[in-house]
Amino acid sequence: MIVNIADLNAGMGKETPFAFETTAEELDAAPVEGAFEGNITVKGNAVYTGTCYRVEGVIACRKVFTCDRCLEPCAEEQENAFSEEFRRVSDGMAADDDANVFDGDAMDITGMVRDTLLAAQPLSNICKPDCKGLCPVCGANLNHGDCGCERFVPDPRLAALQQFKKLKD
Repeated sequence: MIVNIADLNAGMGKETPFAFETTAEELDAAPVEGAFEGNITVKGNAVYTGTCYRVEGVIACRKVFTCDRCLEPCAEEQENAFSEEFRRVSDGMAADDDANVFDGDAMDITGMVRDTLLAAQPLSNICKPDCKGLCPVCGANLNHGDCGCERFVPDPRLAALQQFKKLKD
């Protein structure tokens, strides 16, 4: 994903829009859990600020995964915003600095897009915020209804009190 910034050098505040479509395989972006389905769309603008080039936009994709609580297959549309600064490689800046650097009149944003997409993935994949998960006794999906199992698990720290209560009764 190469953004041509030759026109931006004409003046500060000038914008250049860009749009790309790619796949997870082309980006080498495979999430730890699940997969990205279909095309990944990247849209945004590059702006010359006078000292650097700011690249802002949105990455849109569809992720398919298995819910961590109920083990049902799920799909989710994601939109991840990004805003990064790029600087030209100059005599005073080494290419291994923490800043995003480029040389010439084109900047490659592929690495930044891949990193943004992977960093935005949640630590747990849940089909919906109120997912009830599986019954610990019979394994039924509690989102489809109650299974009728007795799921009360007493706190083992209070076992002595429970035995005391049985002796009094």
